[in-house]
Amino acid sequence: MTTGSTTAAATVHDVTMRYREHTALDRVTTTFEKDAITGLLGRNGAGKTTLMQLVTGHRVPTSGTVQVFGSNPYEHDAVLRDICFIKEGQRYPDHFRVRDALDAAAMLFPRWDADLAASLMRDFDLPAKRNIKKLSRGMTSAVGIIIGLASRAPLTVFDEPYLGLDAVARQLFYDRLIADYAENPRTVVLSTHLIEEIAPLLERVLLIDRGRVLLDADAESLRNSAVTVSGPGEKVLAFARQYELLHSESLGGHARAVVRIHDTDARRAASGSGLTVEPTNLQQLIVAMSLQSPAERTALHTAPTTDLEEVSR
Repeated sequence: MTTGSTTAAATVHDVTMRYREHTALDRVTTTFEKDAITGLLGRNGAGKTTLMQLVTGHRVPTSGTVQVFGSNPYEHDAVLRDICFIKEGQRYPDHFRVRDALDAAAMLFPRWDADLAASLMRDFDLPAKRNIKKLSRGMTSAVGIIIGLASRAPLTVFDEPYLGLDAVARQLFYDRLIADYAENPRTVVLSTHLIEEIAPLLERVLLIDRGRVLLDADAESLRNSAVTVSGPGEKVLAFARQYELLHSESLGGHARAVVRIHDTDARRAASGSGLTVEPTNLQQLIVAMSLQSPAERTALHTAPTTDLEEVSR
């Protein structure tokens, strides 16, 4: 999708962000589609937080352009009213109780839904009068989740929203998010390491690695775009070389490889050659892509088949 698209909530074009000698983002171009849930994925230090800060108007890029709803979000009050950014380790004034945080959010976000906030308070069993500083980490995360959902902001960004939440509470968040999103579509960006948990929610996937976009694609197409093949080492690597080898490992004469494919014929070809073929889920695909260094990505696609075992260990 190109910059300026009418279906874009936010566009980032050729953006570089440097902090002194460190380049957090390197010529990043991407689009966050309007009324879609995007997973912003990547390892720690990949540049995800910097990208979220730029899109939510908290920083200005060193170079390149950022637009949200057609305007530069930085110090643009009309745009910022339509953005809710729930940060990792969200901080509140020391004296704030839970209900003070919700009251402040109600004044800040024009589309605030008080009924939804009250319902979520009951779901997460939050004590309205308790000082936020005295809450557990999970309860503090729940405060952020409630604000993010009840804000009904046209662009809602969650940075690791589940910290401290147990599995039941995380599932509650996912269920309430998808239910409210279905009734009130908006642009949602989820930055998380729990890829497999949020995979069913995602409509798009944006993978950042070392400050660059490694993957920017429709989630549905990604779910069927990779396989894991295993068998005799030479056969596995010869097959993988015909497609897009993401990662491989070997032990003795046996090898296992994650391979990007583009059609069902590849699966049949692998099975026909005596290899074991397994589906590769989204988390396995993301991990395989993230494990490669830039040098390895080049080597895996240029080395002769007989050398692939060495470069992909």
